[in-house]
Amino acid sequence: MYLRNCWYVAAWSKDIGRELKAETYLGENVVLYRQQDGTPVALEDACPHRKLPLSKGNLIGDTVECGYHGLTFDCSGKCTDSPTQRGMTPRRAVVKSYPVVDRYRLLWIWMGDPELANPDLIFPIENFDNPTWGMTDGGVMDIDCHYLWVCDNLLDPSHVAWVHVSSFAGAGTDEEPLNVEKTDRGVIVSRWIENKPPSPYYSKLVAFEGECDRLQHYEMCLPAIGLNKSIYTPVGTGGYDIDPVEQTFINISYNFMTPINEDETRYFWFQHRNSDPDNAEVSKFMNDGARMAFIEDKEVLEEVHKGMKNAKTPHIDLGLDAGAKIYRRVLDRAIEAETTVTESALKQA
Repeated sequence: MYLRNCWYVAAWSKDIGRELKAETYLGENVVLYRQQDGTPVALEDACPHRKLPLSKGNLIGDTVECGYHGLTFDCSGKCTDSPTQRGMTPRRAVVKSYPVVDRYRLLWIWMGDPELANPDLIFPIENFDNPTWGMTDGGVMDIDCHYLWVCDNLLDPSHVAWVHVSSFAGAGTDEEPLNVEKTDRGVIVSRWIENKPPSPYYSKLVAFEGECDRLQHYEMCLPAIGLNKSIYTPVGTGGYDIDPVEQTFINISYNFMTPINEDETRYFWFQHRNSDPDNAEVSKFMNDGARMAFIEDKEVLEEVHKGMKNAKTPHIDLGLDAGAKIYRRVLDRAIEAETTVTESALKQA
């Protein structure tokens, strides 16, 4: 069901501190906290004695004490104290430890084999440290739907014409042909819309008047990371493989879907633009607009999840679903390959 040997966003880094925080990722219960030096820790949220969540216990220094009988665990998951039988700690008194890394203001967690957890594999954010680029605060939202419905939505440039009428819609978003490209990290669905008015959301952000050439670039990467790039440029200056001109406005929306379970998804996002790096007003406008649009998506996707899960008649696909179908095949193959390797290793053990 899930690709596990990869990095998922667990939380905004600022939201994890010196408190025990219970979370669920990919159906596994996890407790998050930081050590006294700020190092993040993620452990299985279940004492091996009677499975009381460790998040119901106490953080003592850099260790977690179970609130039932005081079994205490360090950041590696090793039991360091068993007050009721000191000197006779059971060998099986161990909890799973998950690799976690702070990067790009986000806390990333590796849900698979810890030996394979290479931080260099964290999804790259280009220009993150570029002082000429502006950034929004971003946000997080729980959506009561399977994470792949969110991925499908983020590979569908056409839905904006109906779901986001007052924000991301605009001439050409309902009927211009789409280009679909498979990449080494997922799928891109895109199109250039030429000589049309900018969408309502972007009309206040571009630095030129009149019509524009506009790129809708919807990219989904393994395991469930969406990169939506919007480019607005004066008429006649847009197109694939054409360098941007001075007035070109580029905004990249980074979207990170972390499955909670098969019916819930935690959705993180922020936006990154090639202008106004210190303009808090612009950042707030963009962040507020994005949140409004994502609430619109949430309302639709939760109903889609219920409808598809409880369908009484067959569903159909449209041409606009091509990118989503390719992405799902890419993901299925990656999960199958990972499962095959894991089963082979277990047999050898």
